[in-house]
Amino acid sequence: MAIHKKDAFTQKEQGLAFFAKALSHPARIAILKVLAQRNECICGELVDLLPLAQSTVSQHLKELKNAGLINGETDGPRSCFCINWKAFEKFNAEFNFLFANLKVKNEKACC
Repeated sequence: MAIHKKDAFTQKEQGLAFFAKALSHPARIAILKVLAQRNECICGELVDLLPLAQSTVSQHLKELKNAGLINGETDGPRSCFCINWKAFEKFNAEFNFLFANLKVKNEKACC
């Protein structure tokens, strides 16, 4: 039976990697910045603000939503999205914990 390499890592490590991957495209960062400014946004408005096609914006929104970083509703042809601040707070705390532990374990300069 095949074993998945991901299974060798903790749920927390997998979650942080999934979160980081969702943030790893500049278009997604731009989308989050717009959503943070407006606290809500219609997909069509995002298309007007970004140098991307509607289908590309939709794909990036899907990735952000799958990662739990945004919430969204579709009402006919209109889609409304907003940032899931609880998810950001959770991952911010987990990244801070990770970085603090890495720093403590490597306080001696090696290079």
